[in-house]
Amino acid sequence: MMMQSFLEKVKQEAENLRNGNGTVRVISHLDADGISSAAIITKALKRLNKKFALTIVKQISINTLSQFKSESYETFLFVDLGSGNLAEIKEAINAKKIIILDHHQPEHFENNFIHLNPMLFGLDGNKDVSGAGLAYLFAKSLDEKNKDLSTLALVGAIGDNQDNGGFTSINKIILEDAKPYLEITTGLRMFGAQTKHLCKLLQYSTDPYIPGITGSEQASKEFLNELGINPEKKLIHLSKEEMKNLVTSIILQRLGSEENPEDVLGPIYLLKTEQEESPLKDLREFATLLNSCGRLNRYSLGIAACIGDKNLKEAAISTLNDYKKELISSLNWFYNNKEKIIEVGNLVIINAENHVRDTIIGTLTSMIAKSNLYPENTIIISMAHTAEESTKISMRCSGHKNNNLNLKEILDSITSKLGFQAGGHRNAAGALIHREKESEFIGLARAVRVKTREC
Repeated sequence: MMMQSFLEKVKQEAENLRNGNGTVRVISHLDADGISSAAIITKALKRLNKKFALTIVKQISINTLSQFKSESYETFLFVDLGSGNLAEIKEAINAKKIIILDHHQPEHFENNFIHLNPMLFGLDGNKDVSGAGLAYLFAKSLDEKNKDLSTLALVGAIGDNQDNGGFTSINKIILEDAKPYLEITTGLRMFGAQTKHLCKLLQYSTDPYIPGITGSEQASKEFLNELGINPEKKLIHLSKEEMKNLVTSIILQRLGSEENPEDVLGPIYLLKTEQEESPLKDLREFATLLNSCGRLNRYSLGIAACIGDKNLKEAAISTLNDYKKELISSLNWFYNNKEKIIEVGNLVIINAENHVRDTIIGTLTSMIAKSNLYPENTIIISMAHTAEESTKISMRCSGHKNNNLNLKEILDSITSKLGFQAGGHRNAAGALIHREKESEFIGLARAVRVKTREC
């Protein structure tokens, strides 16, 4: 019932926008979910011959919003962000209509915005629908012909890890719309099946994590050689017998150290329109490509990949390789600078300063959280400097179990004492603070350690 009310509200507001006039100002986030959201909305608006202007941002802040203050657009449409910054948006923007399509935890603030957030309707924004999913629902309400954009909605959902355990709720509805455009198989849930050699595939597999193999190219090669499988083969080129042996051996390797060792298997979503070995074939790889474009500030290439621009597609694929190098460099810094990392009880604080990009620090934190390097339910906080003299903060909890911990609330309880707001979800939170507040932030973070011990 709550879902139906939400879907009807989205449809109503989409119809109102379709019947309105004026240029639409679209603002979206830079990750895979944000870029796919932006692509869906802008493609839908273009099909309606509506004028629009698009901006991709790292996150919303007073500084970010200041660039929009003097703009006279009648409609501002925020997608995959905005719910945690209602007060700032109200103060900075004087548009006739403000629409927010966001699935992140909303700020409690009185406003007259068109606020389409599933959490306000009793749904789970962390699992039931992503920003791209909301953009798709809106686009579909603008015109049923936009059903072909459903695959981009799934890319966004996968980018936000909403496919773990299978799609549910609204994501499940979107999957039904996407089925005509997809080949769906069951296989190893690993990034790089289309593009990576097996030795690299296993070496960089953090989700699922393979004890004794993840992180080591040598161990990966030895593991495959023992199975009689060529390490230079790609996963998609394995015979049925080789695939069976590989899956069985990976599960056995995970026994005893992983709660669900067999969860390496799951649905694989492949785009029918893409050629084999293309990074856009597998939706999981597509999401990583978009993330790479966003994290390296090459947003336009991500949008181009989504809308099928052949001329820029190769440049987007090249960006994916640059992104991998950045991640490897960040991981190397982490492993080679352990003396600079605070480890107290169930708390780990990593202050990378200017050694890791602020746009990549969240990805690094997630990789560390999934690596089994720290015990289950360790709170991991990472920090990195931005070009604007601020510090980006990311918070994750190690392990794979579901728990009642709300990282967004925990981080907000710390940053609010410094005069800053945190955003995100219960299992992935972030914030931006002034750089001179770093030491004070670390002191406050250490103070909440005991309260979060049973996360």
